[in-house]
Amino acid sequence: MAELARASAPPRTVDDVLNDVTATARELMPGADTVGVLLIGRGGKFESLAGTSELPHTLDEIQMQSGEGPCVEAALNESILRTDDFRTEERWPLYAAAAVEHGVFSGLSVKLYTADRSAGALNMFGFKPNAFDAEDETIGTVLAAHAAAAILASREGEQLKSAMATRDRIGQAKGIIMERYGVDEMRAFEMLKQLSQDSNVKLADVAQRVIDTRSGA
Repeated sequence: MAELARASAPPRTVDDVLNDVTATARELMPGADTVGVLLIGRGGKFESLAGTSELPHTLDEIQMQSGEGPCVEAALNESILRTDDFRTEERWPLYAAAAVEHGVFSGLSVKLYTADRSAGALNMFGFKPNAFDAEDETIGTVLAAHAAAAILASREGEQLKSAMATRDRIGQAKGIIMERYGVDEMRAFEMLKQLSQDSNVKLADVAQRVIDTRSGA
């Protein structure tokens, strides 16, 4: 775990971190034959990421189509869900039957996090019954927290970049208005706000329109 944390210290993509997490899960859990991450957004849109094979992506597809399964339920509701044998699993009969057809008999799903726009789970699958125990649940919880931190940090970074880009657009628009109408910075900003309110258009979009008029777009 210390090595995983150090490897994630330099700036890296979310995909890189999630690939490390799923690979580490396979390494630390003897029963984890394949591992993946499922993210679910608003409206049921989902992403199947960082699979150590194609099988986790296939199982995620089955869950989203059938509307049931441990990965979905862990992401949206429960913290930890474990199945010792899908042949006797009654909570998700459609998914359980499909898992067995694909040679999966055990499963362990751990919630990553739940945010306003999305939820997620780290999912381990075993080709033998009773592949996971309480120690694996603890390992999965630690790894899931690590993955969640990477995802949330990335989204905060994206929001910061977006905010900075918006600020820059507004600054450019103010400069154009100041030059064009001979007004000061405060008056230029007031004109932008008034135009935004009158046209019911976001301030950043109004600023972009002003910039476009200068470039002839």
